Amino acid sequence: MPVLVFDIETIPDVAGIRVLNGLPADLSDYEVAEFAFQQRRAAGGSDFLQHHLQRVVTISCALRDANQFRVFSLSEPDSGEGEIIQRFFDGIERYTPQIVSWNGGGFDLPVLHYRGLRHGVSAPRYWDQGEGDYHDSRDFKWNNYIGRYHSRHLDLMDLLAMYQPRANAPLDELAKLMGFPGKLGMDGSAVWPAWQEGRIAEIRDYCETDVVNTYLVYLGFQRMRGQLDTAAYEAELDVVRQSLARIDAPHWKEFLAAWTGPKP
Repeated sequence: MPVLVFDIETIPDVAGIRVLNGLPADLSDYEVAEFAFQQRRAAGGSDFLQHHLQRVVTISCALRDANQFRVFSLSEPDSGEGEIIQRFFDGIERYTPQIVSWNGGGFDLPVLHYRGLRHGVSAPRYWDQGEGDYHDSRDFKWNNYIGRYHSRHLDLMDLLAMYQPRANAPLDELAKLMGFPGKLGMDGSAVWPAWQEGRIAEIRDYCETDVVNTYLVYLGFQRMRGQLDTAAYEAELDVVRQSLARIDAPHWKEFLAAWTGPKP
């Protein structure tokens, strides 16, 4: 079964915030977002917006199948939000991969559900829980993408923490502890400022490095649970290194240069 690691980056849904709050048209996007942040702070101390008000600007994926490892992104400005989300679910429809995330159950997938609903996205394979028209649909009753304890979607953060939020670990710190690069120069809090400055490519590059960090941690997890022995694990790390080295892009050169820590 192919393995598809994914991550999303979002910005405030300025258009939606305008509609829900009846804000005047002469307010800038920055002012609209600040209005929403202030509402959230007043309600609970955090300016983190609700999932349905997060607009998806990038979905980055790391795909490992029998033939190759590759990283790619579905992003603005090449595509609009609805098309980005539809293409992601089309990949699940076509390949039925094992999907892997870091906090995908807590953030990425709920956002994709709400935003996909808003844009009329179709994703029957993803939502199949054993009642679909596929020849293997009955298997999905016992192992689907939706069930919290099913494995077609593996939320590594949730599983490693034994489904206890107080035990959650940051991906950046865990990756670095395992000898991987971790985050390089940007984190989620910097996405909205970067978007306003037109640094869309940097957001995409940051998201791509996050999915590769997640995939590397996933390989360590596969070794820990006996799906890879040490030789196979190290061979998979080499596949990733060699694949990234063939890409002529600054963020991968930086990523490989930072990948100097000891092997776990």
